[in-house]
Amino acid sequence: MKSLDKEKISLKDLKLDKKRLRNSFKYAGIGILQAYIGEQNLKIHTVIAVLVILAGFILKITYLEWIACLILIGLVLMAEFFNTAIEYVVDLASPDFHPLAKSAKDTASAGVLMMTIISAIIGLIIFIPHIIEFLGV
Repeated sequence: MKSLDKEKISLKDLKLDKKRLRNSFKYAGIGILQAYIGEQNLKIHTVIAVLVILAGFILKITYLEWIACLILIGLVLMAEFFNTAIEYVVDLASPDFHPLAKSAKDTASAGVLMMTIISAIIGLIIFIPHIIEFLGV
């Protein structure tokens, strides 16, 4: 990688390397598959995301509510992927039990839990009025 301090950057340096770009998507896809194979919670979050999307269509949520729901779905899934990556790295660095390794994994899981709880609360704020209207209560 060229340093901005020492060398002049040419237009050639700014062009995308198509092979590297393809490989980036390929390896990201492999990471997604590995995470789904190994992580039960990621599967659960995905099912819930699909249910939220279906409920959004059925209850005809607003454009801004869609944006909020999709951002929150993305954040929860992203948190779960980051948690999985942290677990892999901790397992690699500390294959035997170590209290700090446990703390790192527990804290990463807590981050996912916090994001999930916040998302659920916001989801309830969005969906409860629509459910009440839908049911005619």
